[in-house]
Amino acid sequence: MSARPFEGVRILDFTQVLAGPFASYQLALLGAEVVKVERREGEDMRRTPLSREWAERGMASAWQAVNGNKRSLTLDLQKPEAREILLRLAAEADVVMENFRPGVMDRLGLGYEALSKVNPRLIFCSVSAFGQTGPDRLEAGYDGRIQAMSGIMAMTGHPGGDPLRAGFAVCDQLSGMTAAFAVASALFQRTHTGQGQRLDVSMLESTLAFLGGQVADWTVAGHQQRPWGNQAVSRKATANLFRARDGHLLLAVNTDKQYESLMRAIGRADALEEPRLADWFLRLENAALLREVIEGALAAGDAAEWEERLNAAGAPCARIWRVDEVIEHRQIRARDALQEVETPWGRLRFATTGFRMAHGGARLDRPAPALGADTEAVLAAAGYDAARIAAFREAGVI
Repeated sequence: MSARPFEGVRILDFTQVLAGPFASYQLALLGAEVVKVERREGEDMRRTPLSREWAERGMASAWQAVNGNKRSLTLDLQKPEAREILLRLAAEADVVMENFRPGVMDRLGLGYEALSKVNPRLIFCSVSAFGQTGPDRLEAGYDGRIQAMSGIMAMTGHPGGDPLRAGFAVCDQLSGMTAAFAVASALFQRTHTGQGQRLDVSMLESTLAFLGGQVADWTVAGHQQRPWGNQAVSRKATANLFRARDGHLLLAVNTDKQYESLMRAIGRADALEEPRLADWFLRLENAALLREVIEGALAAGDAAEWEERLNAAGAPCARIWRVDEVIEHRQIRARDALQEVETPWGRLRFATTGFRMAHGGARLDRPAPALGADTEAVLAAAGYDAARIAAFREAGVI
């Protein structure tokens, strides 16, 4: 097997919950050696209440989803011996990642200034709600708060309805991917400068970066985004949700060629001659008429039937798939998009990265670790003998 991009890179990972762990997970999939530092009772996300069975194991499914390929080291960070251990590990690390509130790592004696003294080449990545500077830097941030503040909820939902948050932790995930990209960038930069550095990732700013088009709509054109229901940002009237006989179909028809294909495929070629639907401006102005034409035709068949038929005709669309359905989709199966890994509870499947490499790509080698599963191995590799490790355990350090 070819070497993966980050093989040989050592990451000391203090992150917890989602944004930070998702970032280090991406790097672990690509070969980085990630040691996850947890308090002795483990982080709260190990016990999320979706499933009592998995929560009691300390292996909640969402936690497993972002902690594969990592090793678990448990420490009581309040004890001075723990700081001694971590200084030794940081001296040999390439990256430290954390997502505490600003100042927490400094108070523990493990901030960038302290660790860079023992390792000037260290890359220290902090993920927080609002960044390490500014008037709100100490405030707590969760995905929901950032969705509400960033503009996402103000533009999500139906006109006249209540604001809606996305159906997953989109701001956590965007921030995690931003952090992974920041670490990759700093590692590459270090190859020709030899210098480590501090990385400051703000969840709010990460989200705004992904909303760049909507930001520019306001800063450039003075256009304030508002909820458009299920209509695409293209504002094409045929890029919207329509009802079929047994459910819904999301049409993504955005070009004149696709529009013509749609009308012919649903048996309404006559609508191509309708002057009220002659161009995209008129189609939006007469969206109610267009919906009547389309849904009148779609009522004759089920959404799955229309999905096959319209896509084949060149009119992009999709029925509404559930997660349990899409992971069995022929395309996902053909590309092995989910990877299986052997666990104490059988073989389980997880999502990994969204890209393929010709060689040295992402690979899920081992499942998320049980709490403290690697503590002794990590300490032994750092040079501690069995007697010292036993003393640490007796003193409640590990």
